[in-house]
Amino acid sequence: MSASSLPNFSALRAFEAAARHENFSRAAEELHLTHGAISHQVRALERELGLALFERHGKQVRITPQGAQYARQLAKAFADMAAASAALRRSPRQQRLTIASVPAFAARWLAPRLGGFIERYPAIHVVLQTGEHWLADSVDVGVRLGDGGYPGWLVEPLMAEVCYPVVSPHYQSGDLPERPEALLRHTLLGSDEPWEVWLQAAGVALAQPLESVKFDEASALIRAAVAGAGVALVRHVTVLPELASGQLVRLFATASASRAGYFLLRSAATAQRPQVQAFCDWLQEEVALFQRQSAAWAAGPEGRR
Repeated sequence: MSASSLPNFSALRAFEAAARHENFSRAAEELHLTHGAISHQVRALERELGLALFERHGKQVRITPQGAQYARQLAKAFADMAAASAALRRSPRQQRLTIASVPAFAARWLAPRLGGFIERYPAIHVVLQTGEHWLADSVDVGVRLGDGGYPGWLVEPLMAEVCYPVVSPHYQSGDLPERPEALLRHTLLGSDEPWEVWLQAAGVALAQPLESVKFDEASALIRAAVAGAGVALVRHVTVLPELASGQLVRLFATASASRAGYFLLRSAATAQRPQVQAFCDWLQEEVALFQRQSAAWAAGPEGRR
């Protein structure tokens, strides 16, 4: 049945209330109308349906058997509409979750896993923002790489980071450095993680080396290493896809602790929202799984001994 074939909705409401109370005045009070308005709408509905819904005896009204049956059906329909509206108001389909992350973590770690969260919580609308500068009032939860000092946020550690050198297996036709000291004769690709920290951890005594090329973004650093531009000092979390695919190999078992770690940040204003709590729980699960699965990669080189 199309909407155009339905009787006037206001008339249906007036009739259902009048039938329930068997009194036009009480129906008028419930619907905040006048007695005359209720009477007018009921008569209009009767004309449209072509039958009497009430027997009228002066000021007294009594519902007819057909009217009583119709009123019961309308009451059920109104109850169903009320329940559907209440469910829609409670529906998590209206939940929005804005996540902010540093670009490399977002692109290389979070985004490939985010489908699992969306599959588990299809009713949550996810917005992923990247960048170092956030608008705090637009972000519910985020991941930052740093020292954990973020005033105005609820902060908890997420993952520590370690650094180690990687290189393309095709670099210099496969003639790769055999010892840490040999790195000084190769092109070193760097970022904000200083090479001298790793070299000291590897037992190489030397003055601070200067990288041949320095990158300010992890993805660009890793792409350069894959292209064979040199040996890159990388963070463990962001380089695993290339190690797993064989595009890069890790050199040596030594790893140095990064100066920065990953921290989970929540806005105090939205921390208790169900979608925020769901994401934080899911993220902690994914981190625990990642750390178990990547333990061997973190411990030493794979693919080249």
